[in-house]
Amino acid sequence: MEKSGQRQKKQAKQEDKDTLGLTVKKSEDFSEWYSQLVIKSGLADYSAVSGCMVIRPLGMSLWDNIRAACEPRLKGMGVQNCYFPLFIPESLLKKEAAHVEGFTPECAWVTHGGNTPLGEKLAVRPTSEAIMYDSYSRWVRSWRDLPLKLMQWNNVVRWEFKHPTLLMRTREFLWVEGHTAFATRDEAEQEIRDITELWKDVCGNTLALHGIHGRKTEKEKFAGAEYTESLEFFVPNGRMAQGPDAHADGQNFARAYGITFLDQKGNTSMAFQNTWAITTRMLGVLVAVHGDDKGLVIPPRLAPNKAVIVPIIFEDSRKEVLAACAKLRKDLAEFSPLLDDRDEYSPGWKFNEWELKGIPVRVELGPRDLQAGHAVLVRRDTGEKKTVPLADAQRAVKGMLDAMQKDMLARSRKMTEEAVVEVSSTAELAKAVGDKKVGRGPFCNTPACEDAIKEKSDGASSRGIVGKKKGPCIECGRPATALTLFGKSY
Repeated sequence: MEKSGQRQKKQAKQEDKDTLGLTVKKSEDFSEWYSQLVIKSGLADYSAVSGCMVIRPLGMSLWDNIRAACEPRLKGMGVQNCYFPLFIPESLLKKEAAHVEGFTPECAWVTHGGNTPLGEKLAVRPTSEAIMYDSYSRWVRSWRDLPLKLMQWNNVVRWEFKHPTLLMRTREFLWVEGHTAFATRDEAEQEIRDITELWKDVCGNTLALHGIHGRKTEKEKFAGAEYTESLEFFVPNGRMAQGPDAHADGQNFARAYGITFLDQKGNTSMAFQNTWAITTRMLGVLVAVHGDDKGLVIPPRLAPNKAVIVPIIFEDSRKEVLAACAKLRKDLAEFSPLLDDRDEYSPGWKFNEWELKGIPVRVELGPRDLQAGHAVLVRRDTGEKKTVPLADAQRAVKGMLDAMQKDMLARSRKMTEEAVVEVSSTAELAKAVGDKKVGRGPFCNTPACEDAIKEKSDGASSRGIVGKKKGPCIECGRPATALTLFGKSY
C-alpha cells in the first residue's frame, strides 16, 4: 500500500507538470529545473521509446538556425551534402579495430526482416565511417579525385545506458557528420584548424556560448582517430558538456577500407581523412547556460522570432491599438516578430508565456503608449524596460538585440572562466569537483592515470588538453606532458 507521503510527492510532481511556468529554481534543483524548462518551453519532450526524445517545432527551428549558421560556410569550404544508408553491415563496421571496439557496445542491431533472420546483422547508424568509406574506396582512384568532402545532416543511434537527459544525452540525436579525404596530411590538418575555428565562431557568435578549446587525451579521443579537437562547455551544475569536434584520422580508416589513389608521380598512396560534427546537444547546452527561473533565453542571432508584440487592449481602444500593432509588426519585419493578439489570454499571461519561450525582446503597446507615440521594449535576459518613440522602434529593437547578444556571450565567458580552478593534485581536483568546479592541472596523458583520477575525484574525466605544462602529473607525480582540464561530464 502506498504511503501518504509518497502519494503527496507524486501529486506535487504532477501539479508541477501541469503548471505552465517553472516551479523550481535553477540554483536549487538544476536537474528538475532543466527538465521542466525543456518540456514546458516546447523545445523537446520524452517519447514512448526509452531514452529517445521528440524534438518539437521550437527546438527544430533552433536546430535549423544552427544548420543555417554552419552549412553555407561548410559549403564554402567545398563540402557537399549527401546521404548514406541508416544501416551498416557488421562486416564493414569490423574493418577498423579501434573504431568497432569504441562503438559496438552502443550499437542497436537489426537481425530480422519481418520474421526472417538476416544473413548478416545490420547496425543502426552510430556514425557513418564504415558505410561511407566503403564507397570512398571505390570512388577514389587518382589524385584528381581528391579532396573528397561530404557531409550528412542526419540522425544517429547510440544505445547507451547512461541516464538520459533531454537534448544532452539521448539514444538518438541529430547532427551533421563531415567525412573528408585528402591527398596530403597538411591539407587534412589545415581543415581540422578551419573546422575548429568555424565551430568556435558559430558557438560564440550565434549561440553566445563560450567554449574551451582543447585536444582530447589518448583515452578520450575518437575511436580510430590520431587526435581529436573539441569545444567543451561548462554547465552551472558543475559539469562539462562536449560540443562540436573534429577528428584527425590520419590514414587509419584509409588503411582499413582501402582508400588508395595514384599520386601525381604514379605511386600508390593512401588518403588522409578527417571526421567532424556538431549535434543537437548544443541546444541542451544553450538551455543550461542561458536559461533562468522564468524559462528559456534565446540568443538573438539564433532566435527564429526575435521579438513579440503584445497589445494592451481595452474595448474602447481595441481597433486603434491593434492597427498600430499591425503597423509596428511591418516596421519590425526584419526581426520576424510575432503579434500576440489572442483575446483569451491577459497581457500578463502572455508576458509569462513568451518569457518561458525565450523570445529576446517583448514590445508592449497600449492606448496610453499609442497616445504618447511610444512603445515599451523589454529585454528577455535582464528584464530591462525601455520606452522608445514608435518612429524609432526599429533602431531601438536592433540596439537592444545587439547588446543582448554581446552580453550573453560575456556572461557565458565569465561563468566559464570563474569555474576553472588550478589544481596540482588529484585531492585538489576532487575538492574542485565537490565545489561544482572543473580543475586544470599538469597530466602525464596515460590511460592508467586517467582511470585513477576518475576513481579518486568522484567521476571527473579529462575534458581536453589546453596547453603545455611542466611539473609533476597531478596523480602519479611523473613529468607532465600537458595542461589538462578535468571535470564531471554528460
